[in-house]
Amino acid sequence: MSDDLILVGRVARAHGNKGQVIVNPETDFPQERFAEGNVLVVEQGGQASERRIATVRFQQGRPIVGFEGVATMNEAEALAGAELKVPASALAPLPGNTYYRHDLVGCEVKDTAGRAIGRVTGVEGPLERSRLVVERDRGEVLIPMVEGICVSVDPAAKMIVVDPPDGLIEVNERTSGAE
Repeated sequence: MSDDLILVGRVARAHGNKGQVIVNPETDFPQERFAEGNVLVVEQGGQASERRIATVRFQQGRPIVGFEGVATMNEAEALAGAELKVPASALAPLPGNTYYRHDLVGCEVKDTAGRAIGRVTGVEGPLERSRLVVERDRGEVLIPMVEGICVSVDPAAKMIVVDPPDGLIEVNERTSGAE
């Protein structure tokens, strides 16, 4: 399997006694990623295998997935913690001003004056309310992915320019340890 795999979810736990699992989605497109017939790469404990989705339904926004070849609760329990991935080549192009999370992670964030703020380590929230998680020397800061604050996003250059309102960076900073 190639190294260009993109995380789309994690198996939370088994569900019921027929081999189904509850998935915590790591995608803004769970209906597309977890559709019946789709093949996902299941990575766990350094091992990877492909599994086809046999059944799927959604409960409280999370997919409950039945994989081909997983028929019992014990088999489903063995998948707990597994990462579910798709090849990057399977991702469809996005409309303008929309980005895949994995394309934003690793981007440098600067303000409009060119001062470094930090590096994106994650993206939180759903598509319409996404926040960049930016690692700084003094901890993390959350920056809303909205027009007017994120003025330039260039994943190819690994650069995001922001124009934060006064105090946003300082008030939003989360320290990584006790003081």
